[in-house]
Amino acid sequence: MAKFAYTAADKEGHEIEGTIESTSESRARKELASQGFTVTKMSEVVVTEKKASAKAKKRPKPLFGTGVKSENVTIFSRQLATLLKAGLPLLRSLEVIARQEKNPYFKGIIEDIADSVRTGNKFSEGLAQNPKVFDKLYVNMARAGEAGGVLDVVLDRLSTFQEKALKTTNKVKSAMVYPIVIMSVAVIIVAILMVFVIPQFQKIFSEMLNGAAMPGLTQMIINISDFMRDNYILTILIVVAVIVGFKLFLKTKIGIRMWDTAALKAPKIGDMVMKSTVARFTRTFGTLLASGVPILEALNITRGTINNSLITDALLRVHDRVRDGEPLAAPLDQQHIFPTMVTSMVEVGEETGQLSEMLIRIADNYDEEVDNSVGAITSVIEPIMIVFLAVVVGTIVIALFLPIIQIITKLTGGA
Repeated sequence: MAKFAYTAADKEGHEIEGTIESTSESRARKELASQGFTVTKMSEVVVTEKKASAKAKKRPKPLFGTGVKSENVTIFSRQLATLLKAGLPLLRSLEVIARQEKNPYFKGIIEDIADSVRTGNKFSEGLAQNPKVFDKLYVNMARAGEAGGVLDVVLDRLSTFQEKALKTTNKVKSAMVYPIVIMSVAVIIVAILMVFVIPQFQKIFSEMLNGAAMPGLTQMIINISDFMRDNYILTILIVVAVIVGFKLFLKTKIGIRMWDTAALKAPKIGDMVMKSTVARFTRTFGTLLASGVPILEALNITRGTINNSLITDALLRVHDRVRDGEPLAAPLDQQHIFPTMVTSMVEVGEETGQLSEMLIRIADNYDEEVDNSVGAITSVIEPIMIVFLAVVVGTIVIALFLPIIQIITKLTGGA
């Protein structure tokens, strides 16, 4: 099947434009004539699409990531929803947004989508050509909005969803800034002490002890310092190998399972992970349902937004049972992945026919719970990190003081 863009006149003489799929141009003209249209112009869309794809291939790609931040996509969604609500046509709205977009790579993507719409394609088809920027959630919601003639409403929901999801993600990330900074400072301090400070003390101790054995803790620290100083390249390689090995292990099935299990079982952190997952699941699922996406497709898309394998496996089992005709709440409750309150509210939503609204309400509640969990984790991590840093640095300081005590004792005994 080929796609043809046409210009035609209806029975009343009004000029219209559109696209039609058919096996040939002549067949397309006949189909339009049977509907009472007089075709004045027709061309195959395929040629223009190839030009657009060639333009996309020429556009330089970013070295790292997608080149488009989630904030860029959120702003794009909000702007497009606002322009459509104001009565501006879709193509004109895309052109306006493309002109003012400051990210050159994202600007090119928006221009490509505008070109795709200009040639008769649907907006969702243009989005689907950039899967790394617009995920399945975005594309399917746009498709549902087009099918229902409420694209502006769907984009408004989508932008609200993205804004709240981004806010939650930023809060979780901010909770990790403090421990990362503390750990980085600890590593730098220990490295400086081991490479530059310990060797100077070693010379002093060797001279003053006249070859006498140093305390065990001091000797162990000196041995580590000597190894790091004499084999600094090997030390760096070992550290890199451990980090790379750990990351590779986390990509295996066993590693993923162990990490995801630990994330849910860890004190305080597990509670935050679960609450943020519930918020993401309910908001994504509720937004999709409210936008007209079928429940099974919505479950599949939502599964793709969850980063924990235990929960995604459970949701797959829920999907299969819903496909077999069961209501959502029963299999969701039997998987024991979400709190009972969540499944109970889902059940009420199904019984009242307001499942999407109930899911969004659950998400709002759990967004607030995530805020509380982040605060609780921060309050616990701060003293733990301070104690950790004190133990590490304190151990090295004690190791340096032990020979001094030994020297003083020796001098006092000699007197």
